[in-house]
Amino acid sequence: MFLSRPRNGRALSAFDHASRRWAAIPLRDPHDPVTQRPSSLPADARTVGKQTLSLTSWNIQACQSRAVARSELILDHIFKGPKFPDIIFLQEVASSVRQFLLSDPRVRSSFLTTDAEDDTSFKGVPFATMTLLSSKRFGSPLLAEEKGEGEGEGGSNIVLDSVFRTRLPSRYKRDALCVNIAAPAVPGAILRLLNVHLDSLDSQFRRVLQMRVLAGLLREPGCSGGIIAGDFNAIFPKDQTLVDKHELVDAWVALHGSTTGPDGGATWGVGVELEDGLKPGRLDKVVMLGLQPDEIEVLQPGLLGSYTPWSDHCGLRCTFTI
Repeated sequence: MFLSRPRNGRALSAFDHASRRWAAIPLRDPHDPVTQRPSSLPADARTVGKQTLSLTSWNIQACQSRAVARSELILDHIFKGPKFPDIIFLQEVASSVRQFLLSDPRVRSSFLTTDAEDDTSFKGVPFATMTLLSSKRFGSPLLAEEKGEGEGEGGSNIVLDSVFRTRLPSRYKRDALCVNIAAPAVPGAILRLLNVHLDSLDSQFRRVLQMRVLAGLLREPGCSGGIIAGDFNAIFPKDQTLVDKHELVDAWVALHGSTTGPDGGATWGVGVELEDGLKPGRLDKVVMLGLQPDEIEVLQPGLLGSYTPWSDHCGLRCTFTI
């Protein structure tokens, strides 16, 4: 019931500087079963071997005032490095912030982005997720003749397959934003990059169902694994067991071990005074299946003016090997 859910095909777009417009790049139809997709990918997509990717994920807090100004500071911080990100997952993107991202010169010159084709995902909800992918690291095989092969770092573009959103069992109309890429080591198979924002507060039973759906997406026929990252809203003790229950790898736990104390990877309530006995929490995570986490760190927000944090969440920067 919960594992088979409708999928809405979405686009990845590149900015066309000649026409001054975002244009969708050609990708495969996500409704085609993975197992029926041709394995005859470009030769370098099959032989590229291991590659390291850098992911930054951040809940940028839509409900606080001056969302665009805060988001610009977060983007500045992400782009300062030390490494330029290959993948950016953003949660709580308000419509105004979507417009800012699509107009930012750095995004236009260096990234492919979801949700440039229309604002469908932002209708009827206060915010949504967006995914940005480095145009130097990712490419479409259907554009291979136009763009040429081997443009990206590490000697080759990582081949994009398709993009879709699938609604999660959610009180708040939350979904999973999925980018499928060709698995370099398994011809004909895909890896999934899932950008998520699970239900908040007391919706713990819904988060159980949502994690079941997400873990299932990484284990579908023709999928050799992938990554789930974003705001897991892991508030209660039972939330902390869901990654292990589904036999996924929590990058922070794998690399740092500790999930308590000042070095425990907390991403919410950090560096601020909390009321009602609340404590900082590790609400945001990067988890994976079939991939190797290499490094992960917490990115603390600064202040807009004297008192306004960029977000109530910290970001996470994680490098991993595919």
